[in-house]
Amino acid sequence: MVIYTLSTLILLVLAGLSARRFADHRADRQIMESLVRNQPRDPARFDPAMVDHLPEPARRYFRYTIAPETPLYTVARFSMEGKFGMGVRDMPNYLAMSARQILAAPVGFIWSMNARRDWMRISGSDTGRWTRFWLMGLLPVARMGGTRDHDRSAFGRYVAEAVFWTPAALLPGPNVHWELVDVNVARVTLRHNGLSQSVDVTVAEDGQPLQVRFDRWSNANPEKEYRWQPFGGYLSEFREVDGFRLPMHVEAGNHFGTERYFPFFVVDVTEISFPND
Repeated sequence: MVIYTLSTLILLVLAGLSARRFADHRADRQIMESLVRNQPRDPARFDPAMVDHLPEPARRYFRYTIAPETPLYTVARFSMEGKFGMGVRDMPNYLAMSARQILAAPVGFIWSMNARRDWMRISGSDTGRWTRFWLMGLLPVARMGGTRDHDRSAFGRYVAEAVFWTPAALLPGPNVHWELVDVNVARVTLRHNGLSQSVDVTVAEDGQPLQVRFDRWSNANPEKEYRWQPFGGYLSEFREVDGFRLPMHVEAGNHFGTERYFPFFVVDVTEISFPND
């Protein structure tokens, strides 16, 4: 009787966890579909005159990243491979990682990943609404979101990633403002739904973006307290995709520009597209 009862309890727990995992997958699919619907159906095409009034490094940035007459798609779908650090600078604890992402700034994003090292497997998704990760596809190890802190932290991430992969989303407009920092650095500020994030973009003489830096609302610190902390990364291996010139290699992490910098996110983009159907 005891063995029967324990077996029944174990089966019920496994069934409950499987149902939750299925619900997570369904939520992932729903947000992917909703983000893609933000793609403009008949977008304007890029005219370099659109950025004539911007600070000089911002003009260089746009004229490098967007070719004339390129349809100004603002939603990107891409796949990546690389490594994801679960530790700290001195003990990075990197896991091999593959991921899919849809980026639709300023509305949102979803990053769905699988990471592994030896027998260990971690999978899950990160969005503007939640962070949900599972160990071995069965045990929930991180479930958070639905707070203003999470919203603000996630917004910082996908505004910065728009600099990488969807430059059309940062063209000047009512909620997008560019300003000069110095001869090779421009600052973009994006506002949406009561959130605001500024990102500094450093460009080369030809306009290629070399790095981004910003203060991110984060609890990645020993105290696990949310506060503004430097975050940033380096961009390289640019390739032209449908009229956009985009980095295929990115490394980024917390405490950028300090001795504590830890590039926990190191990836190569293996495929990128701008869904329009």
